[in-house]
Amino acid sequence: MSQPTAPAPIRVALVDDQELLRRGFKMVIDSQPDLEVVAEAANGNDAIQTLLATRVDVVLMDVRMPQLDGIEATKRLLAEQQAGRIADLKIVVLTTFDIDEYALAAIKAGASGFLLKDAPPEELLDAIRTVYRGDAVIAPSTTRRLLEHVAPLITVEKDSSGAPSPLERLTERELEVMKEIAQGLSNSEIAAKFFLSEATIKTHVGRILSKLEVRDRVQAVVLAYEQGLVKPGSP
Repeated sequence: MSQPTAPAPIRVALVDDQELLRRGFKMVIDSQPDLEVVAEAANGNDAIQTLLATRVDVVLMDVRMPQLDGIEATKRLLAEQQAGRIADLKIVVLTTFDIDEYALAAIKAGASGFLLKDAPPEELLDAIRTVYRGDAVIAPSTTRRLLEHVAPLITVEKDSSGAPSPLERLTERELEVMKEIAQGLSNSEIAAKFFLSEATIKTHVGRILSKLEVRDRVQAVVLAYEQGLVKPGSP
């Protein structure tokens, strides 16, 4: 009787101009049987060329690099993906808190989350697996810390066209869940707060993302702040 074949490992690309950092990340990632570094690049331009030729599932992308920064590289990669020239991939921004505005810009450009460069190895590995699964929550506590820093940088968008807010598509319960997402709560934390099952919350989150036409819950958080649903420092 033949043994079941193991699933193919998650294919990871490292994009950072610091070779030492790439080596460290590669060592940690390649130590896992379900993960594999298949591409590296030192700047955004090289990343685009490399990823046009190499199938990748998750990209760890620095924001500050020579020639082409991570924000513009994220925009271009997702444009290539929409055009069908690159297979579906998720981008995780590598950041430090002293450049929060860059992290926010990359997330607004379409990145699925962020990771601190000095994150412990377990958080790095969990981030890759979580984003690969399509759940952009990397670590709720880390999400909350990011929001504390970058929320004041998000401006509430005023729509002068008279078009209804996308938030009007949500039910009352979905709006309640949306507010908790914007505070960085995980599905299990939201479920406990509303005395509902985690499966029910997961269904609500899926409907919220679909109705708002956003890629993931990180994009939903940015939209919540832009639309004024939550404000910096609100409980």
